[in-house]
Amino acid sequence: MLLGQRVVIQTRKGNVLGVIGAKPPHFLQADERNKMVEKRDMYIDVGAISKQEVEEAGVRPGDPVVPDSTFEVMANDKSYVCKAFDDRVGVALMIQALQHFADKPHPNVLVGVGTAMEEVGLRGARTSVELARPDVALIAELSLCGDLPGIKPEESCIKLGGGPALYLLDSQMIPNLRLRDLVIDTAQELGIPLQFQALTGGATDGGPIHLHGAGVPAAVLGVPSRHVHSHTNIIHRDDYDATLRLLIALIEKLDAETVAAM
Repeated sequence: MLLGQRVVIQTRKGNVLGVIGAKPPHFLQADERNKMVEKRDMYIDVGAISKQEVEEAGVRPGDPVVPDSTFEVMANDKSYVCKAFDDRVGVALMIQALQHFADKPHPNVLVGVGTAMEEVGLRGARTSVELARPDVALIAELSLCGDLPGIKPEESCIKLGGGPALYLLDSQMIPNLRLRDLVIDTAQELGIPLQFQALTGGATDGGPIHLHGAGVPAAVLGVPSRHVHSHTNIIHRDDYDATLRLLIALIEKLDAETVAAM
């Protein structure tokens, strides 16, 4: 989903606007037009007409490139569209949960981690779990919606506005069953509708975290999102608020005795 997208190159001199391009279809042979354009055949056009202009703009090899996509509230006032909700939503949940417990007694030492490079090998989770050494872990994620044309119910039954999702598995983790049951039971107690995600085509930070040391009970909670891994994700505010309520309630329950029984 890259061709024709506006992007921002983050240079040492500031942001530089660009457009992702490839050879125009007018120049393609008939047998080439129906083929997917490979990333290696794409480029970023910054509108320059000389190499000097590129250098003067501050562009260097290896500069980060991010989508040029702004946050917007959609027509129903509860659906939000923006880039990188995966996983800025998780960071927001973490921050608000920590804020909630800042002045309230609770049985835990809370460690909030915003990991980097999850999409390229779960790298931040591998290093941060060594630093935090948790007894139990709750991973705040997105969940992939199936309420879109072309997706069968057996592929994903997750719906926008249907409540938080609990990952039953991903390609690198099956959650601790007692922790899974605690999530389900807590959602029922709070009257929060809970959806279930089975992700065989990807992994979450729960993978390296649950294998740390002798093992860490871990569960992944997801806020449903449409168009994950594109330049514009869509989430629903009710799903976010319900996930936050569930996350806070779980932290309140996870005392030493409860965790030791897992």
